Formats: sequence, C-alpha cells, structure tokens
Amino acid sequence: MKVAFQGVKGAYSEEAARKHFKDGCEPSGYAYSEQVFETVASGVSEYGILPVENSIAGAVAVNLDLLLKEDVFVVAECYLPIRHCLLAHKGVSLEEVKQVFSHPVALAQCRDFLTRRLIKAVPEYDTAGSAKLIAERHIPGEAAIASKGCAEAYGLNVLEENIQTVKDNITRFFIFVRGSKAPKGQTMQKTSLVFGARHKPGSLLDCLKRFADHGINLTRLESRPVPENPFEYVFFVDLVGGLEDKGVQAAIAELAEDAHRVKVLGSYPVAPR
Repeated sequence: MKVAFQGVKGAYSEEAARKHFKDGCEPSGYAYSEQVFETVASGVSEYGILPVENSIAGAVAVNLDLLLKEDVFVVAECYLPIRHCLLAHKGVSLEEVKQVFSHPVALAQCRDFLTRRLIKAVPEYDTAGSAKLIAERHIPGEAAIASKGCAEAYGLNVLEENIQTVKDNITRFFIFVRGSKAPKGQTMQKTSLVFGARHKPGSLLDCLKRFADHGINLTRLESRPVPENPFEYVFFVDLVGGLEDKGVQAAIAELAEDAHRVKVLGSYPVAPR
C-alpha cells in the first residue's frame, strides 16, 4: 500500500510509517505537508502520515491547521521514539566537526551536546534533508543531526547516537485516509475533534462540561488560532472513547449546540507508547 509522508528518504515520518504498516508499506516522500494531503485526496496514496505533536516541542502547528482544513479521516496514531544521531562522512572524526545542519527543533533538542563541543548549529528545513545535503556537498567539518536510518540511506557514518538532551523524546503521528474512504469496522477507542467556542462568557466551560456530563476523559486540549480569521481560536481535543460509543455521540451532539463549529478528525485504536 502507498503511504505519503513529508520529507525525504530516512525521515522520521518514513520510519513511523514502516513501524505502523510493517512490510506492507510503500512510503513516498513529499517536500510539503500540503502535498501529502493532495496525494491522499487524489487517490495516488491510500494513506498519509504526518507528525502532530512532540513530547518536548509540542504541537506541529502546520499539520494541525491542515487537518482542520482538509477532508480526511484519522484512522490510526503512532508513537515513535526520536533518537537523534550526529552523522558525517566516513573518516571524519567528532573533533573535526565544526558545524551541524538539521531542523531547528532537532538542533534545539541537541543544544547541550552542541554547546559542549562548540559546534555551530545551522538550521535546515528537514532532518533527513540535512543528511542528504551534507552527503552531496562533501565539505570538511560539516555534519548533520538526523536518524540512524539516514546514515545507511546516504552512506554516512554515525559519530554519536542519542545526542538529544531529553532522552524520552517521542513524536506522535496521525495516519489518515481520504474522508470518503474512512474504513467501515474501524476499531475506535480514541477520538480527535476540533471545536470553536462562541464569544460569550463561560462558553468554553459549557463546551467542556458536555464531555464531563457523559463521563468522557479528555487526554488533550490545545488551542490554535484560525489563520483566515484573526484572533479567532479553535480547540483540538483528544478523548477516550470511539464514535460508536453512545456517550461520545451524545457529547458531540450537545457540543454542537454550544460550539460554532465542530469537526471530527477521526476515531482510531489507542497506540502503544
């Protein structure tokens, strides 16, 4: 099956896709998250996979905004431990590394390692893309921070493993299909949705009370601005329970009475962490 992800070969998203789908997976990388949604919408790919939050850096804003906008249905979640490695050309020693390329979040997560070794951090668009960049450039003193899989993908050497400051670094991914292709018989243990509270006193409290009234546990609540409507916010929610649960159905129906917009993003099995 064809699975679209953002990035190039060796990206953490590709690793997450292979972890979730095992051997029945043909990952295809795209430069932008928007292209992942486009290829799913067109039917070129059966599934899309994108990161939505990291245990250290928090939400991946661009992907949450696209989930709100696009007609897709989340059918699974996947948690991937992120183990940043320092990669360089074979024969290059750690002492020779003067500057390192990677995504700004990865550089920030490895700040202590780089500071101790006086290595200059150079932001790039992508972790795996940084590994590909230095593999092609062959400039002395350059290295990249990326996954161990990138070393094999681009013929690089792993100088150091697990160089992030916080070792429990985990990224959560959503796996989604075109909205009209949401599978029947899908196991539903957890549901993600978005709602917007009305501009009146106590509106958010009224919305959240709908879940409490039906004994539903919220595992995540996060606000995001609506780009096309300045200073308007929506709330992303994860809750325990599937769309087939009568309590969840009742809570969402009642939520629609208090909220000015409600969109169910998906309902899916709970993934192991």
